[in-house]
Amino acid sequence: EAAEILEIKELLERKPKALSGGQRQRVAVGRAIVRKPKVFLFDEPLSNLDAKLRVQMRTEISKLHNRLETTMIYVTHDQMEAMTMGDRIVVMKDGWVQQIETPLNLYNKPINKFVAGFIGSPAMNFMTGTISNDNGLIFNEGKIKLPIPAKFIQQLTPFIEKKIIFGIRPENIYDANFAQGIQTTAQTKCLLEVVEPMGNELFLYFNTGIHQFVARVGAHETPEVGQTPNLIFNMEKGHFF
Repeated sequence: EAAEILEIKELLERKPKALSGGQRQRVAVGRAIVRKPKVFLFDEPLSNLDAKLRVQMRTEISKLHNRLETTMIYVTHDQMEAMTMGDRIVVMKDGWVQQIETPLNLYNKPINKFVAGFIGSPAMNFMTGTISNDNGLIFNEGKIKLPIPAKFIQQLTPFIEKKIIFGIRPENIYDANFAQGIQTTAQTKCLLEVVEPMGNELFLYFNTGIHQFVARVGAHETPEVGQTPNLIFNMEKGHFF
């Protein structure tokens, strides 16, 4: 029955050396299934597989979970595995729980800088600056000055003239020439240093002179290294630590 679940019934007569990495992984899972446990513990089960096989096995384990309806505790350093497979994620650092949340809440509402930087690829951008009051609160990094939305005013008023870390995800930074429907005065120019084509999107690496940050934009955009495009920061999606 376990072999049928894992689709390895035709492999039962083979020796381990005649099995591929993915097949051996299924055998290991099968050895756990036959014990009919109440809880499975997977400790980085896919770390030694190649990228394509890792994606395949990720799907297989998710289907297995739905079929067996058994609790699975899955330990991983791969945040993609955690985000795509977990019903709830426990983020740990140095043995201490940082946050327990659903994947989307963890992504959108990180409780601290460590969680914010751990979840997401490319990682969240962080800039250290000060909060100043110039006819409204401003995040001042030195070269860039970004107006702070009303929803953060109460939180940040005690930090006027103090150092603070501003975080924003790459997909919340836009080239002003292509941004539509974003109503904000949070615009600035920065030097484009690297363009990484990813097929359906581009990763753009900028330098403010103090900090480096990355923007994730559509593949239809055509920026060139050395340009200083006008960028829009969606401050409503920002985070402060």
